[in-house]
Amino acid sequence: MTSLKRVIKNGWSAFWRNIALSLATIFIMVTVLSLVTFLFFLNQLSDILISDVEKKVDVSVYFKEDVLEEDIVQVKAEVSKIAQVREVEYVSKEDAFNIFLERHKDDPVLIESLTEVGYNPFLASLNIKAKEASQYEEITTFLETGQFKDLIDKVDYYQRKPIIDKVYSLTSGINRIGILFSLVFGLIAVLVAFNTIRIAIHNSSEEISIMRLVGASNWFVRGPFLVQGIIVGLISTVIALLIAFGASWGIDSKINILIPNISTFSIFLNNILGLFLIQLCAGIGLGIISSLIAVRKYLKI
Repeated sequence: MTSLKRVIKNGWSAFWRNIALSLATIFIMVTVLSLVTFLFFLNQLSDILISDVEKKVDVSVYFKEDVLEEDIVQVKAEVSKIAQVREVEYVSKEDAFNIFLERHKDDPVLIESLTEVGYNPFLASLNIKAKEASQYEEITTFLETGQFKDLIDKVDYYQRKPIIDKVYSLTSGINRIGILFSLVFGLIAVLVAFNTIRIAIHNSSEEISIMRLVGASNWFVRGPFLVQGIIVGLISTVIALLIAFGASWGIDSKINILIPNISTFSIFLNNILGLFLIQLCAGIGLGIISSLIAVRKYLKI
C-alpha cells in the first residue's frame, strides 16, 4: 500500500510538474476521443438511414379473385413466421380501392374512368417488408414455390427489383464506407496517442535511468506513467463528452432540416452511457497501453 501511494503521488506530481506536456497530451487525446465519437455517431446515423430506406421498400403479393379472406389471413400468419420478414400488412380489396381513390382524388378523369368500370378491379394483397433488401428474392421464391402458390396471382418483386437492388447497393456502400473510416481513423488515433505519450516519457528518460540504477523495480518505474495515463484519459474523456454534448446539440436543428427524422441530440442522449464508456475505455486504455509500450525500452539497463 505504501508503494502504491508513492506511485500515485509521483504520477500526480509528474502530471503537474510537466503541465505543458500534459496539456498537449490531453489535447491530442481529446482529438482522438472526438474522432472515436465521430465514428460512433457516423455508425448510428448510417444505421438510421439504412433502416429508413429499407422501411420504404416492400413487395406486394396479390391473390386471385376467388381467394377467401380467411385463406389470406392464414398466408399472412405463415409469412410472418419467416425469419427474414420484418412486417406484413394485409390490404383488402376495399382498402386497395379506397387507397387508390385517396391517392388520385385530384385526377377527376381517372376517378370517372374507375367509376364507369362498375366494379372493384383491385385484388387483395399482402405488403411484405424484409429486414434487409437482399432478402426479398428469398421471400419471393418461398411464396411462388410454396404451399400457397395456387392462391397467388402475382408477386411484384421483379417489377420492383431494380429499386430494391439500388437500395441494397446503397446500404452495402454505406456499411463499407463506415468500416473503412473506422479502420483508417482508428489507426491514426492509436498512432497519434502513442507517439504523444512516448514523447512525454522520452523527456523523463534520465529520471527513469536514475531510478533503475538505484534499484527501483519495474513496477515502481512504470507506475507513475500509468497514473499519468489514467489521469489524462479521465480528463480527456470528460472534455470529449462535453464537446460531443455541445456539438450534437448545436448541429441538431441543421441536421433535422436536411433529414427530418434524425436528431443528433436524441442519439447522444439515448446513447450517453454507452458513449461515455467507449470514450473512457478508449482514453484510459490508450493512456495505459501507450505508457507500457513506450516506457519498456527504458527498463532495459
